[in-house]
Amino acid sequence: MTLHFGTAGVRAPLGPGPSRMNEGTVALVATAVARHLREHEPAGSLVVVAGDARHGSERFVGVACRVLAAHGLVVVTPGAPVPTPVLAAAVRSRGAVAGLMVTASHNPAGDNGIKVYGASGAQIVPPTDAAIEQHLVAAARRRVAAPDAAGLSGATRGVEVDPTLDDDYVAALVAGLPRPATPPRVALTPVHGVGGEVCRRVLGAIGVEDVTLVPEQAEPDPDFPTVASPNPERPETTARLLELAARIDADVALALDPDADRCATGFRDRDGRWRMLDGDTAGALLADHLLTTALPGSTTGAGAPVVASTIVSSRLPSLLVPARGGRHVETLTGFKWLVRAGEPLRYAYEEAIGHSVLPGIVADKDGISAAAAWCGMVGTGRGVADRLDGLDAEFGAHLRRNVPIPLGAGDDPVEALRRAAGRLTSSGVVTPLAGTAGFRLDPDSARAVVRPSGTEPLLKVYTEAWTGPRPSGAERAAAAERLEALAAEVLRAASSPRG
Repeated sequence: MTLHFGTAGVRAPLGPGPSRMNEGTVALVATAVARHLREHEPAGSLVVVAGDARHGSERFVGVACRVLAAHGLVVVTPGAPVPTPVLAAAVRSRGAVAGLMVTASHNPAGDNGIKVYGASGAQIVPPTDAAIEQHLVAAARRRVAAPDAAGLSGATRGVEVDPTLDDDYVAALVAGLPRPATPPRVALTPVHGVGGEVCRRVLGAIGVEDVTLVPEQAEPDPDFPTVASPNPERPETTARLLELAARIDADVALALDPDADRCATGFRDRDGRWRMLDGDTAGALLADHLLTTALPGSTTGAGAPVVASTIVSSRLPSLLVPARGGRHVETLTGFKWLVRAGEPLRYAYEEAIGHSVLPGIVADKDGISAAAAWCGMVGTGRGVADRLDGLDAEFGAHLRRNVPIPLGAGDDPVEALRRAAGRLTSSGVVTPLAGTAGFRLDPDSARAVVRPSGTEPLLKVYTEAWTGPRPSGAERAAAAERLEALAAEVLRAASSPRG
């Protein structure tokens, strides 16, 4: 069975065979994309291709470039590993009809993949993904061979190596970002990925020069030797970052994932301990900051600024955004939907630490511009702890707990959802999610969203409970009890065997 083309591309372990990432399967994917483009675009149309520093990325970039060029397309590639946001920005700024990024983001070291972007610079959505899937199946049947990717250079016919793509990206971000009033001291880790130097360049250009990288994680290393997982959402992945932040007395701690399209943030709490923020808390803080901060050279446009979050994100933005003069839009999960939420889009975030703070430049999540926005917020002089207290006082405390529920062998996710929903009808209103599999449960002052994972055999459960404004200690404790009770109830309903 060949690789399945999802709504953003493919991702799989490296290795031989049609279901793994190798030169042959990369050639199939590139062929499918090329054939789709040639059905809709003329010969000579531009495509941008790039990759990160994972195992196989350089070879796969070479294969993709040669396949696309062989189909009459003009290909631009940076010639060196770059962050994913560099590719997304280049598609738009260069007027390309598509972009291919070779990366597996924060997956384990043994994986790789390809993300596909459309002419808007955003990840593709239906029906484009289905059309490319059809071409992929057809190419697999004809056993398209992988071209020799060795020796890819600027002299390769139809392929231009342009090392200025990252320079253009840095310049665009710097032009769109305000300079912090008081530049903060920053602890930073790229988690062995490709974002460290580019992020430091952006921060330095807006006046944030006191930046210290976790030394063992500063350089790209596809083996990710210091972490069990390169995902900054995991506490063990950011442990060295928080140790560094405490040691240098930092003002903010920032962790990029390996392809630098996501950013996690750490801060010093009132007890003096460093801890990481979850994605929803970080999203609320950035939304609050960005809605009250003017961009350089910005003018007042028609309509309220849009802030987007997803169906599994916190309830808090639905309260905060209107209070700041914005319009809140809730979308399906994934940045392919978030960046299409509406205009004028000011900011979008997902609970999995993805942020789009300059959607006019990068129509996707971008950890580097998010890191710069965090420095701008911290540089105002108002601490994160104070900001969190202010949000709780104005909108109530919002407590969250997200848990995965593994499915049994052969258990169908849709059937597991149906069973769980049926067992929860006495616990509150159960509402099917619009446009995707899953449901929402709404008991008093709490909610749970349950949906199947798109990549693993499990259900994902997102629970939240909240208080009214200016909560007392007793009200916080009661919300915590509601949260734990709801999470346990959903877990029992979704984990129970058939019958």
